[in-house]
Amino acid sequence: MTPLLSVSDLRVGFGRNAEANPIVRGVSFDLDAGETLAIVGESGSGKSVTALSINRLVDFGGGRITGGTIRLKRPDKSILDLTKASEAELTKIRGAEIGMIFQEPMTSLNPVLTIGTQIEESFRLHRGLTGSQAKAAAKDALDRVRIPDAARRLTYCPNQLSGGMLQRVMIATALACNPRLLIADEPTTALDVTVQAQIMALLAELKRETGMSMIFITHDIGLVAGIADKVMVMQAGEAVEQGELDRILDHPAHSYTKHLLHSVPHFAAGQAVRSDFQRDEASSKPALKVEGLTVRFPVKGGFLRRAAGSVHAVEGVGFDLMPGETLAIVGESGSGKSTTARAILGLVKSTRGRFATNAGKAAGRTSAVQMVFQNPYASLNPRLRVDSILAEPIIAAGARVSAETRERMIMLLKRVGLPENALERYPHEFSGGQRQRLCIARALMLNPSVLVLDEAVSALDVSVQAQVLELLIELQREYGLAYLFISHDMAVVERIAHRIAVIYAGQIVEIGDAVSVLSEPRHSYTRLLIAAVPTVARRKETFTLDTRQVPSLVRPWGFEPSAPEWHRFAPDHIALAEA
Repeated sequence: MTPLLSVSDLRVGFGRNAEANPIVRGVSFDLDAGETLAIVGESGSGKSVTALSINRLVDFGGGRITGGTIRLKRPDKSILDLTKASEAELTKIRGAEIGMIFQEPMTSLNPVLTIGTQIEESFRLHRGLTGSQAKAAAKDALDRVRIPDAARRLTYCPNQLSGGMLQRVMIATALACNPRLLIADEPTTALDVTVQAQIMALLAELKRETGMSMIFITHDIGLVAGIADKVMVMQAGEAVEQGELDRILDHPAHSYTKHLLHSVPHFAAGQAVRSDFQRDEASSKPALKVEGLTVRFPVKGGFLRRAAGSVHAVEGVGFDLMPGETLAIVGESGSGKSTTARAILGLVKSTRGRFATNAGKAAGRTSAVQMVFQNPYASLNPRLRVDSILAEPIIAAGARVSAETRERMIMLLKRVGLPENALERYPHEFSGGQRQRLCIARALMLNPSVLVLDEAVSALDVSVQAQVLELLIELQREYGLAYLFISHDMAVVERIAHRIAVIYAGQIVEIGDAVSVLSEPRHSYTRLLIAAVPTVARRKETFTLDTRQVPSLVRPWGFEPSAPEWHRFAPDHIALAEA
């Protein structure tokens, strides 16, 4: 049988002399109908350029196919070489026959159009739906990817949704086209494990219904194990190894494949947690104490735009964080975990609650608490040199930059694994992992006692992620730092956390030591989170589509929830009572 897609000796370059600047070098593979190929590799390996070349989107990014063929079997059984196809032919194919899910949704969605308008466009173009039919289909699409209050979210613009929510919108749009070939470029990187599992269930469901083929680009070996038929490993623009899933995972032949498999954090249900900290509340004061933290945002409506209700983003959150301890906050996107962190730092105004450092000061008004954000490039000013970037916290604190300041810069750069001459360089001259190390060094300039790490390693390649996690552990032991570690990756959480707080719909539903929470979860939502974690052991596992709705966080104006009831299962393990 003729493959649906056949790529032979593909070569892609960039710049005026594309032949002299190759990014993809001689890549070849076949993809049959209904088959899934996983392309695995780190940033810069050429996997995304390979994917963008298939539907010729690489042409719009300064790239050019300099050699090879890309043959697509059309619905009428004819064969079209996409490297020679006209723009008119490609326009008909993109979306209808080849769908694409991009990694970064914020740059893929129009910031001035509502979510509903953008999803409806897909149904209008590819399914011929109009008016109320298109609106109803758009709502159903959001329901399928578990976006709460779907009808209301359709009226939002992209800046009103979290990164995870935006990726769900992108996935819903791509699936609406029912393509014969779906190219998914890191489609679940920004998503928590439960939504990730639901997206994989949707993709598996669509494959069963339509016989769709898929090219799945990822660095998550666990996801590869759950969905792929074949795996192709890329390094420096070349396919260094490819073959059937089981052979690649069980008997990797290339050293780079072995390196990737070794670097991935494997979830072990509480058997691989850290044991280098003993919690002793009697002898030490908490580095950070949070009591009854509540954050609500008004929802306005009516002709006069009066407050008609409020979004209960965070409701009664409380915990103690001891010096030298890591408390991980886990939960779905939109659950309130990042809002909790921002409220503690004073970046979001809290409705009520108390939070203080061991200095007795409110966290948002002191240098004792510093933050490391998810995207290292977006959080560094591209116009400033590193010495100016590291000086920012000093200046913001009202101090002068002195010789001692520069000595501290040099010391911290060396401590995070960067050379002294990095001070004279700009952010674009560093890799993603190096930029995140710069962010960590900047956060340490004021000698804080608490670091808030908001998805601080989720944007990094697996091998770089492992290095940064090890660096964070070393810094914690050396300086006695307390970490508030926010993440959706349970395998990463298991590697770094001493205690875990599970947050759902704005409330902590379970909190305790990492071993107890991961090995003996007591709340149904915690069990759902753990069950959704992909692992290499789950080969070709069938994901189950969860049709339950995430509860709305919108409440009537003035509504106050009843006091929570807690059950204690161990000295340091409690869970919220369930109805």
